[in-house]
Amino acid sequence: MSSELKKVAIPRKGVDYRGKIVLAPMVRSGELPSRLLALHYGADLVWGPETVDRSMIGTTRRYNPRTKTIEWTRKPSQNHQGPPGAETKDSIIYRLHAEKEAGKLIFQIGTSNPDLAVQAARLVAADVAGIDVNAGCPKPFSTHDGMGAALLKTPDKLCAILEALVANIVPEFEIGISVKIRILETAEQTEALVRRLVATGITSLTVHCRTTPMRPRERAIRGQLRMIANVCHEAGVACVMNGDVENRDQAQQLMQEFGVDGAMIATQAEKNSSCFQAQTGGGLLPWTDVVKQYIRFALEVENKLGNTKYLLTQMIPGKSPAYRDVSACRSYTKICEMLGYDDLMDTARDVDISLDIDPDNSGKKKNNKKANTAALAAGRQTAKSRAVDSSNKKNLSQRGVQIPPEAPTSEAAAIPA
Repeated sequence: MSSELKKVAIPRKGVDYRGKIVLAPMVRSGELPSRLLALHYGADLVWGPETVDRSMIGTTRRYNPRTKTIEWTRKPSQNHQGPPGAETKDSIIYRLHAEKEAGKLIFQIGTSNPDLAVQAARLVAADVAGIDVNAGCPKPFSTHDGMGAALLKTPDKLCAILEALVANIVPEFEIGISVKIRILETAEQTEALVRRLVATGITSLTVHCRTTPMRPRERAIRGQLRMIANVCHEAGVACVMNGDVENRDQAQQLMQEFGVDGAMIATQAEKNSSCFQAQTGGGLLPWTDVVKQYIRFALEVENKLGNTKYLLTQMIPGKSPAYRDVSACRSYTKICEMLGYDDLMDTARDVDISLDIDPDNSGKKKNNKKANTAALAAGRQTAKSRAVDSSNKKNLSQRGVQIPPEAPTSEAAAIPA
């Protein structure tokens, strides 16, 4: 077993990845309330979504006493400052819950430059349990600048990034550096890459058991997994597997079968995070239970409404009437009303007001008086005048028009990194 083999030293504030069932890094589905939900149901560690180095550099760290979160923010660009006269808020680039995620959050960085990687990691390293380099995401938003899975084609650059992080972040912050990759076309190519990566000083390597061109609907390929685990163990590095892992029980079976140290869950965790609980004799919790717990966390941290609605469309079955009802809601208050959460209504209304959302579902910002005045002066029709003009019109449901969902629910719109 791997526990009997050589182990690299775990930094004092870092984590040992062995024996861990963890939440995968996923775009949109890896935001704060989703991570809190996974931890609530038993995830041992959670990855945040890939955050690009350049987006972190230049941010300001602040504590939000209302939500008890730490936020890294920056001023929005001129193209995203809203109408003239409207109040502009800082953009939140990354945030975490210092108490609930303490010692369990891994920050995944998107980077293709060693210096930028170190600059960005240094901003967040004191608040997380590890820094993970994304060398596995195949989507253009990640690969276009040589990041993500593009790094698999530039192993010199990937190793340089890991070595820079190990040399600069580990001594100062005493946390570990890890990397997440995909398998290559042949076992020989994969083995050569893994041998180089584990020699950089990392403490863990996660392998997504698909090649770069493969999509989530294609079954994971596990034929190279034992070889990868053996190479990692020779260097004392933990090996975590990813790809078609559906629950804790299956994860433990796969860890035993292939000799890996840990397992990462993505798609199933997006749908129902109770997959992190032991399934023996019980199975997954009903989606209704999981959804209510998710909304509690979303309200607690005042999550962006659009992100919350997207996750709800992944968690609520598409054939359920609740799916259509929630998709049409434009406020937390209306979501709780539609789902019958009377005990959360007061909190939902407070959160809507805090987020400048009309609790009564109009979808308009509450504090838009200045913006409307400016628009009127410019000769444009204001939100108020549009409401008056349309007051005699029937709404969509009265006209028999079905309101489509806000976000797509097809294949893995929340992309595993």
